[in-house]
Amino acid sequence: MRQIRHINLADENNRVYCCLRNKIVKLDEEQKKGFCASCRMYAGDAGGQGVECVWGDMRPVSDPYVVNNPGAELLSNQKKQIGNTDYLSTCAAFAG
Repeated sequence: MRQIRHINLADENNRVYCCLRNKIVKLDEEQKKGFCASCRMYAGDAGGQGVECVWGDMRPVSDPYVVNNPGAELLSNQKKQIGNTDYLSTCAAFAG
């Protein structure tokens, strides 16, 4: 899976999408110290405009990927892609 740099720009309410918590969070000192500071995905402060994170993203997005709508990003990350599956082999495995 490709490691993508996500540049999460804070919205007008200083909120961003947090992949670690899989939710929209207020990017305040509590978030920065309690989560971002120890997160292995943390990659910077987006020039003081948000937070940068690097994580494996299965979606067809650019690298870097700029996020300026945390709500849309949350919804987009709830969709899980299912790869091509050989259904006959799967059924055979369960049928014995």
